[in-house]
Amino acid sequence: MNAVRDVLDRQLGKVTMYRLVTVVLGCLVAIYTVFTATGVIEGLSTGDNLICLAVLLVASYVANRLLGLAWRIRPHTESSVITALLLFFLFVPVPSIDTGNLVWLALAAVLANASKYVLAWRGRHIFNPAAAGAFLVVVGQELVGREERINAIWQTAATERLFPFVVVGALLVLWRTRRLDVALVFVAVAGVLVVTRLLDLAGPDQSFLDVLELTAYSYPIVFLAGFMLSEPLTLPPRRRQQLAVAALTGVVFAYPMWIGWFTDTPPSLGVFTITPEVALLVGNLLAFAFARRRGLTLELEATRRVTPQTHELTFRSSRRIAFEPGQYVELTLPHPGVDGRGSRRTFSISSPPADDGRIALTLRVPENASSFKRALLALEPGERVRGTGIGGDFVWPSDPSTPLLLVAGGIGITPFLSQLRHGPARDVVLVYGVSSPDEIAFVDELAGARVVLVCPERPDRLPGGWTFVQEPFLSAAVIEQAVDDLGSRHAFVSGPPAMVNAVRAGLAKRCRSLKTDYFSGY
Repeated sequence: MNAVRDVLDRQLGKVTMYRLVTVVLGCLVAIYTVFTATGVIEGLSTGDNLICLAVLLVASYVANRLLGLAWRIRPHTESSVITALLLFFLFVPVPSIDTGNLVWLALAAVLANASKYVLAWRGRHIFNPAAAGAFLVVVGQELVGREERINAIWQTAATERLFPFVVVGALLVLWRTRRLDVALVFVAVAGVLVVTRLLDLAGPDQSFLDVLELTAYSYPIVFLAGFMLSEPLTLPPRRRQQLAVAALTGVVFAYPMWIGWFTDTPPSLGVFTITPEVALLVGNLLAFAFARRRGLTLELEATRRVTPQTHELTFRSSRRIAFEPGQYVELTLPHPGVDGRGSRRTFSISSPPADDGRIALTLRVPENASSFKRALLALEPGERVRGTGIGGDFVWPSDPSTPLLLVAGGIGITPFLSQLRHGPARDVVLVYGVSSPDEIAFVDELAGARVVLVCPERPDRLPGGWTFVQEPFLSAAVIEQAVDDLGSRHAFVSGPPAMVNAVRAGLAKRCRSLKTDYFSGY
């Protein structure tokens, strides 16, 4: 099992979440096109589908560029591509291909991109762009009294032949984003409610399996969970909040089925029927209520080299940055020659909360570093980057008397630095694994703490209170030998996925609880 985890984490960690979603959606479009061209999916025109896709891509890209110029922001091109691909799965096939319908499709793409800038709060958009674009097109058609309407019918996203591929693609995205549990809550709530109602409506010749198939193939539950509900910018920062949003969205998604018991008219908000995209927008509103998101403008103050491959960057904001030690910040840094890892990355904050608006980020920069990291290191003091949000649940228990075990692999030390530098002293044992003595970071900051250093070679100087264990890598057995009271401690494990996967199962059995923080892509 760990071998499978390692392969998935290693391969998926090579690309950003945005690039992964683009690739997966692109593959689904390609498969769908082949199926319509070969007759596997019948009754649809491959040429018409491709025309719709081209219109959506062009309109989304151009709108995103123009809106970025208007707002004096360098737009995220990949985001506009993802928006267009999502709209393809929401709208295609349109009732008929004519100039009027193509114009409305293009307008959906324009409105979806505009929602990122207009329907936003302090630099963060409130609604999922594709869902907002689909809903606003319905509003626009209602206002102009259009008779032949294009609506987000979700037929492509819920197609029997495409369903297995949608499941695989959604799982890849959810694994990469670590939001499988959020998606499962939505699927469970929406699925149970829809299936229960369909069973009530089922005829005598319909079995439970028939109803399950009808739910899977006629309702875009999996697609919405994997590719839209999981969008990071419209989710609240804490996991329990994300689960609540998923549950509410599932209830609203299934609401049209249940309200049918009490009325013969479709449920609506005003004159607009409650559809999957409306359910998602309602969930977005709850997410916004949980956390008033705000963008951050961070100005670089200084950069220092901590080890040959580790650098610390100190930024300052014009206002205090609210976060809990152990959380991360997402940065956006458009730059020339952007590679497959994109222009957005998340970094654990390595400094404690401060009233002066300062935060420090520590990153490992190997020889084959991403273009993002190279651009970040090339910044001069005074230059600015955009922070698009702060979140994460890798935080300590509120009770300061709780005994803790901290396990850090390499750059995984960063969230622990923020935590150890903040608040009162606690009963903490830090097991710190590094690949060589040269890569031991923040020795002075950790001096005085109870540290177990795991390294293939003994360093020339070992601070007081540190214990050295000569091993090539961290393992649950090594940690158990070095820390004799694991059973009383709550474990926190941070570092590369291979290291986290190697120790998590063993520590889960021995410690009172376990939290993990995967540094994918490092």
